[in-house]
Amino acid sequence: MAFALALTLGIVPMFGFALFIRWLDRFEEEPRWMLAGSFLWGAVIACGGAFVLNTLLGLSILAVTGSEEAANFGTTSFVAPVVEESLKGLAVLLVFACFRHEFDSIVDGITYAGITATGFAAVENVLYIYRDGYTEHGLEGLWTVAFIRIVLVGWMHPFFTAFTGIGFAIARTTRSPALRWSAPLLGLALAMLTHAFHNTLAIWFGGVEGFALGIAVDWIGYACMAGFIGWRILCERDLLRRHLAEELAQGRITAAQYANASSFTQVRAHVTAIVHGRYRATRRFYQALGELAHHKEHLERHGDEHGHSAKIAEYRASLPGLAARASGRA
Repeated sequence: MAFALALTLGIVPMFGFALFIRWLDRFEEEPRWMLAGSFLWGAVIACGGAFVLNTLLGLSILAVTGSEEAANFGTTSFVAPVVEESLKGLAVLLVFACFRHEFDSIVDGITYAGITATGFAAVENVLYIYRDGYTEHGLEGLWTVAFIRIVLVGWMHPFFTAFTGIGFAIARTTRSPALRWSAPLLGLALAMLTHAFHNTLAIWFGGVEGFALGIAVDWIGYACMAGFIGWRILCERDLLRRHLAEELAQGRITAAQYANASSFTQVRAHVTAIVHGRYRATRRFYQALGELAHHKEHLERHGDEHGHSAKIAEYRASLPGLAARASGRA
């Protein structure tokens, strides 16, 4: 019973966090199977691998130093941040390397990184809630640890790994050869550093005051990241408005479709489509507009290195048929 409760409290809220991150990527949604794969990578490969490597390296430090305190500090402050962020970052690297055509913006990078991290956090939460909560302090401990892990530091892992996603996204969108190589490494380094700072802060400052300080620092970081994401969403909206203006001027889309494609009123169009039984067609239509705009942006920035002109022509040719099948109020 207690383990089932820990399993539910650990996984279900993080799945909700993942859905929220997916919702933020409004203007050009990522394939669901890739997002599901990212979540599972975080839960199975990254979390499972981290448990094994953290344990082995922690035991190695203990064997060398003979000190449990040194082993705990070394594992918490150095080993865990490097191991965990590297394993989570591998999911982002795989998307970047194998499905680069789906990696179009900073928001995309944050989306893949954040959803991978929520998968990692889900399984880690179960471990902490059951082992450190229920096993040591019973049901009261279970609920206390669940509150801390879900409410107070629930965004911890997505916050750290977002830097890795940002780094790869910069590499995807920049014109600078130097940034293409350095940005992912810098992003991963920032993920490790913020993770290490969070963990070390918890060791340095004990008691209620130290706990409160750590939470305050965490939430300042979350607020800054939320502001950055909001800014990047607005930048992506402006990108769609700029590139779809040509499609509007040439009569390929209507004024209402242009407005919906480049604003959050697209949600209203999707709701209307559900009522008319045309949700999937409407979603495909706006997805095509988002892809079209991003291919035009990449063509403008990088030239036709990856066949962007052909993709633009393909999406333009598909618009009449998609529009016809979409909701009448799309």
